[in-house]
Amino acid sequence: MPRAVELAPSLLAADAGRLNEAVRLVRAAGVRYLHLDVMDGDFVPPISYGAQVAADIREAAAGLTLIAHLMVARPERFIADFAAAGADVITVHAEATPHLRRAVDEVRAAGKRAGVALNPATPLGALEYVWDALDFVLIMTVNPGYGGQKLIGACLAKVAAARAAADARADDPVLVEVDGGVKLDNIAAVAAAGADVIVAGSAVFGAPDPARALAELQAALRTA
Repeated sequence: MPRAVELAPSLLAADAGRLNEAVRLVRAAGVRYLHLDVMDGDFVPPISYGAQVAADIREAAAGLTLIAHLMVARPERFIADFAAAGADVITVHAEATPHLRRAVDEVRAAGKRAGVALNPATPLGALEYVWDALDFVLIMTVNPGYGGQKLIGACLAKVAAARAAADARADDPVLVEVDGGVKLDNIAAVAAAGADVIVAGSAVFGAPDPARALAELQAALRTA
């Protein structure tokens, strides 16, 4: 049976004053995942959202799996806040903490699914001692921070390697998520590389008609 690939729209490119409207658009499209990019101006240059925004959109996002992608230094400081705000998945960066296993264990202890993100230059081997505690592996296909960047094609090999590693753990499933530069002309290649969940931000909310853009991306996944 072909592997189902899901879209996870990112709110980073949405109008910050109309986030609940953007969330409702995602729900109306029948999408199951919603991606919230949390940036601190330290680990990555921009500043985006805090846990209060996750709490504020939680009602509008009812029924969606809310992924809080913490692009922040020392993410352990914020795990409890995002868990309380209603995030379903909390993803930390391997590069952002010297205590990656502790951070992942704290996410699980909070009753949430745990993810680890890897920057383009970070090898998959950084996950060697946390695989058993993971629910998601997030492969960044751009350097994290600014939206609208071009996908780094060389990172698709890492996506494929993550797919193989995840498949080798059939009794302990881990989903492979991909984030960065995904657009209509490359989403099929990202899916073919092995992604389970694909993040799209500017390709959706930077489009003149976000609803149409969502529909086109979903159609591309169905035929990938």
